[in-house]
Amino acid sequence: EGERVGREREENTSNADDGKGRSKKFNKRMDEEISSDSENESADPNRKQQENEDDEIEETLQEKKLRLAKLYLEQLREEEDKRAEQESFEADLIAGRLQEDVVGPLQLGFITNISYRDIVRLLRGHKLSVTCLVITPDEKCIFSASKDCSIIKWEVEGGKKVHKIAGGRKGTEARHVGHTAHILCMAISSDGKYLASGDMNKLIMIWDPVTCKHLYKLKGHRDAVSGLAFRRGTHTLYSASHDRSIKVWSVDENAYVETLFGHQDMITGLDSLSRERCVTAGGRDRTVRVWKVAEESQLVFHGHEGSIDCIQLINEEHMVTGGDDGSISVWTVNKKKPVSTVKQAHGSHGNTGLEQPCWVSSVAALHNSDIVASGSHNSAVQLWKCGQGFRGLEPLFSVPMIGFVNSLKFSNSGKFLVAGVGQEHRLGRWWRIKEARNGLYIIPLKRQAQEQEVVL
Repeated sequence: EGERVGREREENTSNADDGKGRSKKFNKRMDEEISSDSENESADPNRKQQENEDDEIEETLQEKKLRLAKLYLEQLREEEDKRAEQESFEADLIAGRLQEDVVGPLQLGFITNISYRDIVRLLRGHKLSVTCLVITPDEKCIFSASKDCSIIKWEVEGGKKVHKIAGGRKGTEARHVGHTAHILCMAISSDGKYLASGDMNKLIMIWDPVTCKHLYKLKGHRDAVSGLAFRRGTHTLYSASHDRSIKVWSVDENAYVETLFGHQDMITGLDSLSRERCVTAGGRDRTVRVWKVAEESQLVFHGHEGSIDCIQLINEEHMVTGGDDGSISVWTVNKKKPVSTVKQAHGSHGNTGLEQPCWVSSVAALHNSDIVASGSHNSAVQLWKCGQGFRGLEPLFSVPMIGFVNSLKFSNSGKFLVAGVGQEHRLGRWWRIKEARNGLYIIPLKRQAQEQEVVL
């Protein structure tokens, strides 16, 4: 009887709960089973593979079809995205090549051998330096703006003053219709319906170019508005500012669209043609940027040694810039560095041993041609001819002009070039040329046609 009681106690002890609701005998059995499975897995790897295959067999035929269809669709989507991106890039290249190979030569046929007539007209009406100008699409009128906050509409043929939008004094913004701060930039839509002007007071004003009636103000920039351009064939307006941003506006709807960021210093210039993109000069961040608005991306270019102060598109693929390092550069959107650069394009100034290059304060391009122009304060506007493939810049001739050439614009036909001149630089008052006359110089151009064969 004593032996029976002892065995019962041992069994009770061995079957005692381990505190987790399981008996020790159960735990031991589980350990043995786990270790046995582990040994079998390591000893027989084919068995694990067989079990995985068995699991896969459990997948129904319908589920397998669905899974494979999803994988196939995902692969197709990735391939289509890559193909679309490649086609977009190739389309840009083809468009640019067509522009050069077809449109370019058609324009160059009558502009390659260009010269100017000796009769240069001066239109005077601004009290202070002219800072910017635009030519109407029909080439009958010119709008000029100045540090005196005024805008003047001129008749090209007779040189008459058609209308003046007077500038107001600081502090009269509430009651004055017009600008009350230095105007830095202007743009006109390709159909001549809207004129836009931007000032140091962060404002963009929209006008009717025919009547010079004020339409409305666009507010949003946090610093001076330094660049404006309409996209050709639309009423989409791009604006650049010293606040380092670019804004997109719908002028028809008097509406803000979006803001683009990227520059590390104040933006000094902006231009746009037909594509949904614009180009900007970033001042002392020494970059030129191409903004692909639809793709929400930007291309960054480096090349100048100082501040880049002005920029102009030659065509959709090429642009010209000027800076306070005295150089002029021509760029293509396919390369991050300039394809050609002329250093000290307007010479140098200063005492012997302390010479500094003359700042390039303005550039212009006759669209879809090989002709560009540049202005400084060395008493001349310089015209240049781009070499083959836009590599190299060859000086053509210079037009004597005293003062800071703050703005240059070719007429669409290439019949004349207009220069906005002042006693001071458009962006500051570093020094003053007293003998300069504030006004517009209209430079008539002579074109010598050359027959060129265009192969399509």
